[in-house]
Amino acid sequence: MLTQNRKAGVILLAMNKITQTMRFRQSVIEYSNKYGVTAAAIRCKLNRQYVYRWRKRYDGTFQSLADRSHRPHSHPNQHTQDEIKLIKNMRRRNPNTDLVVFWVKLRQRGYTRSVSDLYCFSKKHGQMTVKLPNPKYIPKPYEKMDYPGQLCRIDVKNHTGCHNADSLSVLQLPYPT
Repeated sequence: MLTQNRKAGVILLAMNKITQTMRFRQSVIEYSNKYGVTAAAIRCKLNRQYVYRWRKRYDGTFQSLADRSHRPHSHPNQHTQDEIKLIKNMRRRNPNTDLVVFWVKLRQRGYTRSVSDLYCFSKKHGQMTVKLPNPKYIPKPYEKMDYPGQLCRIDVKNHTGCHNADSLSVLQLPYPT
């Protein structure tokens, strides 16, 4: 069965599912028709305005008691097709560019919106920056001594008891006996 949504002005396929909420609304409407809106509101712990709203909307079918969509009819500030095309083309050429740097590049090409607008658009359309993983750390080998008594370099991590607290100290190691 097809019904016309009065608010949106489009034809929708009617729901085949009757929910508990729809049954509750019908019982509230029937009770209010019999005993009055105030009595129904007090009995069901609702506002009178709520009861009046559903009485006005009820046309005898369960489908009129269904929740309507909360989606807006239009969005006057949404991105234009030219802006969408510019963002997609730039993101294709700069997949790893940070959001702010990407926004600056777009501004140079005529994009007039804010960074937060670009962030929301990118998140919604799955065009966020592809973050590359950090390269794996490979420790460098220490210099090996060729002969006893050779000067060598030692990295010092914690150097608390010395007057000269450089990060690199040079020591002369004696030959072990």
